[in-house]
Amino acid sequence: MTATVRSLGYVVIGTTDLAAWRTFAPQVLGMELVEHTETSLRFRMDEFGYRFQVEEGAPEGVHTLGWGVKGADELTELIAHIEKYGYTVTRHGQGSELAAARNVKEVATLSDPDGLTIELFHAFEEALTPFVSPVGTSFVADRELGMGHIFQMVSDPEKYNEFYRDVLGFRLSDYIGPATFYHCNPRHHSFAFVPAPKPEMQRVHHIMMETTDLDGVGRAIDAMKAAGAPETATLGKHTNDKMISFYVQTPSKVSIEYGTGGIFIDDETWVPTQYSSAHYWGHDREDA
Repeated sequence: MTATVRSLGYVVIGTTDLAAWRTFAPQVLGMELVEHTETSLRFRMDEFGYRFQVEEGAPEGVHTLGWGVKGADELTELIAHIEKYGYTVTRHGQGSELAAARNVKEVATLSDPDGLTIELFHAFEEALTPFVSPVGTSFVADRELGMGHIFQMVSDPEKYNEFYRDVLGFRLSDYIGPATFYHCNPRHHSFAFVPAPKPEMQRVHHIMMETTDLDGVGRAIDAMKAAGAPETATLGKHTNDKMISFYVQTPSKVSIEYGTGGIFIDDETWVPTQYSSAHYWGHDREDA
């Protein structure tokens, strides 16, 4: 199969407190609020029109992941490949209501093994003006690398190995204990998962956002404390992607990993390995 997912394009997040997001995303995360209605908000972090869409009244937490492919032909090929594995895919073509709502040329929808909505799209719309962070932060996010990564707690690891490796075409990065990490571009991982300890914990655990320097992380830590946002893990350094990061809880309960210094993978030379711990140091949690 030559058609694969290329990058994480956007996330759609449900909330019961839209007003809290209006201040949290700009002040703590450094994102730019670009669209707002009575029931939804959109936030930028790079040249694209948005990366986060937050909707009031939807299921709380991340309920939709938007994964980008190269073009229309690749989307057609990928849909045919996905259907061979028994997944039902609905294509919303150019001019459709969903494609227009997502600011893409076309989008195809399906459900992952635990029922999370997956949207595959091509031709994401770029903004006409430069991204301006209200706190001066810049992000490692673009058309090749996407917006960051997703870490999900899942019911059946083997089903997710098949879904992301065999169905969507991701490549193995490495392992940390029971956690598996996959990449679809040079970013160390765009998707990772671990078995959920309990069925009610099956969900997206966190979204990773990467800044271009450590100062951006430091400013976010100060802003988190000033805003009284819950810190879910202290500053630390990961073993596999070498990211220096901390974790903060959003108004939708899903966490943000906010870091800098992640490594890139060259598929010609990369050899997957495993680690006994996720941290060289730090990342202390209250529930640890």
